[in-house]
Amino acid sequence: VFRERLRYLLVLLSLLHATDSFYVPGVAPINFHRNDPVEIKAVKLTSSRTQLPYEYYSLPFCQPTKITYKAENLGEVLRGDRIVNTPFQVSMSVEKKCEVLCNFPNKPVTLTVEQSKLIAERIREDYYVHLIADNLPVATRLEFYSNREEEEKKKEKDVQFEHGYRLGFMDGNKFYLHNHLSFILYYHREDVEENQEPTYRVVRFEVIPQSIKLEDLKADEKGMCTLPEATGSAPQEIDPSKENQMLFTYSVHWEESDIKWASRWDTYLTMSDVQIHWFSIINSVVVVFFLSGILSMIIIRTLRKDIANYNKEDDIEDTMEESGWKLVHGDVFRPPQYPMILSSLLGSGIQLFCMILIVIFVAMLGMLSPSSRGALMTTACFLFMFMGVFGGFFAGRLYRTLKGHRWKKGAFCTATLYPGVVFGICFVLNCFIWGKHSSGAVPFPTMVALLCMWFGISLPLVYLGYYFGFRKQPYDNPVRTNQIPRQIPEQRWYMNKFVGILMAGILPFGAMFIELFFIFSAIWENQFYYLFGFLFLVFIILVVSCSQISIVMVYFQLCAEDYRWWWRTFLVSGGSAFYVLIYAIFYFVNKLDIVEFIPSLLYFGYTALMVLSFWLLTGTIGFYAAYMFVRKIYAAVKID
Repeated sequence: VFRERLRYLLVLLSLLHATDSFYVPGVAPINFHRNDPVEIKAVKLTSSRTQLPYEYYSLPFCQPTKITYKAENLGEVLRGDRIVNTPFQVSMSVEKKCEVLCNFPNKPVTLTVEQSKLIAERIREDYYVHLIADNLPVATRLEFYSNREEEEKKKEKDVQFEHGYRLGFMDGNKFYLHNHLSFILYYHREDVEENQEPTYRVVRFEVIPQSIKLEDLKADEKGMCTLPEATGSAPQEIDPSKENQMLFTYSVHWEESDIKWASRWDTYLTMSDVQIHWFSIINSVVVVFFLSGILSMIIIRTLRKDIANYNKEDDIEDTMEESGWKLVHGDVFRPPQYPMILSSLLGSGIQLFCMILIVIFVAMLGMLSPSSRGALMTTACFLFMFMGVFGGFFAGRLYRTLKGHRWKKGAFCTATLYPGVVFGICFVLNCFIWGKHSSGAVPFPTMVALLCMWFGISLPLVYLGYYFGFRKQPYDNPVRTNQIPRQIPEQRWYMNKFVGILMAGILPFGAMFIELFFIFSAIWENQFYYLFGFLFLVFIILVVSCSQISIVMVYFQLCAEDYRWWWRTFLVSGGSAFYVLIYAIFYFVNKLDIVEFIPSLLYFGYTALMVLSFWLLTGTIGFYAAYMFVRKIYAAVKID
């Protein structure tokens, strides 16, 4: 017995040791001693003009003797990251003046005509190369003078950073490749005890790309080279019509920095003017709460008056003349057409709502920062699968309330309708990306894994939630439904469904369109999105404004004696999705430089998915707010 207990104890200790040594990438710092190797890895090539990422070795860069790809999480695969080792030899706090990169010292690399054509094409498409050192992405420093007074111009330059470095540049019709990289790495010296060897941490990774002609790079047999004077050097031209010879070279410079390891990402995250962001967010908050307050006052005052009038026990002649929302009390809870589809869409909306709320909240706490690559997308995918149980529960209960009977079919519809559309669109787009041999194409095993997650996790959880939701008591409607439906009077033009969508969409969209600009920049222009605190605030404002505008619209509709509010509320509450679509088209035309067919198809394909998801989300929020409101007001009036 003692021996068994000892064995258990040893196993437990080994597990504790294993958990202690395990860390999330980008969370635990790596300490380097002098001369320790600092590995430079390549992530991918990106361009905001084509929206097609490519892996690093799709171009004829120098390769190490053995190429090893890092095992990636789901988010990294979906983003098109293919992290791979490179032949750059960098050691902690060891300077390098100039060194030839490829295996043959002073023997130039010869690019074939096909390779030269490919490089020229990528330079024309404005591709950027992304490298990382100790999980920090490389950045190019851009210095420029701001529009200040003439005297101040001489003193101060504004510094901004660009993600990655440009593959090359064009001058007229000629292409020039950046074949020399000057790495500038910043380290922070950690405090250690007197006798210990000092330790360093990498806190910034910059690069200055240069294009230097083969003849100007004087390389010797040891692989060392001398850089020419800045004024006298000619750039390395790539002629796509013939073979080209060149040298790939690099230099390494180390600088000590006061930046602590914990704030080393600040440089990358403060690349845009935050003041504009603050101002816009405060503006949105003020406008939305002001409008929400006015709407609430109108609704509450009008409703109180209505309920007081309806509840007066006056003579019968007065009650004969009553009009407005009380008249339709016998039809307001009449089940709509297609109750299964409505409950399925609302179930998917609940699933999305839970997933987005948790993801934004966790990201706001700093657990899904950009340093944990792909963590945001991985978390979102898994959470959507697991939130199926809530989606199923709400869909099942609503379906039962709407007098539905075929719960198995309803559960299947909930589990497959929205995810099926998403998967279908993504599969079609993926075929086009495959055709371009881009690293953005989801590999077949990953696709199979996603399908297994859908049918192995999400589908059973939706069925489970649906079963319990359907078995639960249906929502309690305060008034009985008449057997014969009441005739609906002719409606005014402004009660038209499309006018309602346009009117109801403005307020929620106004609350979030500034944030939308930052999100679009992160997705389409390869920026980092990091202001999740703002995003959480905007999400709360969106929920409030969607709920209130939905209540106002359903109130006006019932006052016009139109009781077909179920579908209409869902459609009208999602009206801001229409404005998101308009904004996406505006962004495409004004901000992006996309001209080719496949990048345009990708943009509008993914935008359609975003708009659909946003419509489901806002429609669901509005629907449940309106449903609670309708039950409340009809419970408050006396009905004989």
